[in-house]
Amino acid sequence: MSAGYGGSLPTFRRAPLWRAIGRGSMVRRLDWVLLGAVLGLTWLGTLLVWSATRPGLLQAGRDPESYLKKHLLTVAVGLVLALAVSMLDYRLVRAYAPVLYAASCVGLVAVLTPLGSTIKGHHSWIEVGGGFQLQPAEFGKVGLVMMLAVLLGEPRDGHSEPGTGDLLAALALAGAVVGLIVMQPDLGTTMVLGVLILAMVAVSGVSRRWLLGLSGGAVAAAVAGWQMHVLKPYQVDRFIAFAYPAADPKGVGYNAAQARIAVGSGGVFGRGLFHGPQTAGHFVPEQHTDFIFTVAGEELGFVGSALIVGLLGLVVWRALRIAIHCENSFGVLLAAGVACWLGFQAFENVGMCLGLMPITGVPLPYLSYGGSATLANMVALGLLQAVHVRRRTFA
Repeated sequence: MSAGYGGSLPTFRRAPLWRAIGRGSMVRRLDWVLLGAVLGLTWLGTLLVWSATRPGLLQAGRDPESYLKKHLLTVAVGLVLALAVSMLDYRLVRAYAPVLYAASCVGLVAVLTPLGSTIKGHHSWIEVGGGFQLQPAEFGKVGLVMMLAVLLGEPRDGHSEPGTGDLLAALALAGAVVGLIVMQPDLGTTMVLGVLILAMVAVSGVSRRWLLGLSGGAVAAAVAGWQMHVLKPYQVDRFIAFAYPAADPKGVGYNAAQARIAVGSGGVFGRGLFHGPQTAGHFVPEQHTDFIFTVAGEELGFVGSALIVGLLGLVVWRALRIAIHCENSFGVLLAAGVACWLGFQAFENVGMCLGLMPITGVPLPYLSYGGSATLANMVALGLLQAVHVRRRTFA
């Protein structure tokens, strides 16, 4: 009996707990700094979503916590997904890449059929009932990152860097996703994917000629798209408002002007949650989604906004650190791809609220309201943790 009760619990009861939290366990090997930064951003985002939606719901006589409840439900599901993905073996992550890529392409095609629905000028959603919509483009980011990591991180014929065939295959699959998103149209996601693709190709170790060619091709495609009027009129107006912010502050430049006013009116410490007149007056559109940073600027001030930017920077830094310390190319590309995706998307969102980038309608990672984006971001967190936990155990 003494051997069985060496501590407060019998050995047969203590062993599973020790395997879960003991030295060398998966829980102990998690990147807790990364997890803490994401949880901090999620907590702040929940408060900001509540503050941004509560006044309008009260005025409409609806449940003032309805958006809050949906957001909390999505966050809970997302955290479960992140935990599940973080526990996956590398070989399973690699095996699921083609499946998730194919599923995301099917979803993007479905959006362009009568199954798709238009919200705020974007034909990017599929109604799933119960007041919920699915945006396949968000999951397309996950599928594309995983697929590019497989193609570029595992060169054929024993080469240390991708060959021409590997690169062309990767660009073809990436082009299919980008093309489907351009047809919606979704300019913001297209920009994020463009940066993501170029960054992952660069990290894979291809020659400078390929990088220069791809960069030149991207610029040429953008110019051609502008000349051929691929962009919708409202998207052109957004670029005009960015280039000439004072030209029409009550017309095409209204959103950008009101966003800067909201951010600037918060001062150092802000006006306090639920006390922002710009937020309560709905002067800035979509404050709980695309313009959530304006709520932070007005109600939490410079200090709160700087904290959010700092936490976002911490997430990107930890993702890059995971990539640097990984000992296999697949893990390096997977972590680097997620880092570039989240980093550029955060830069674009905060930049458009400050007038430093054109308005494109991308959500702020881990803060904005939105079911598909929240779930995709949490899956990205799980992928980073999976790489971090097993960065030296994968052959």
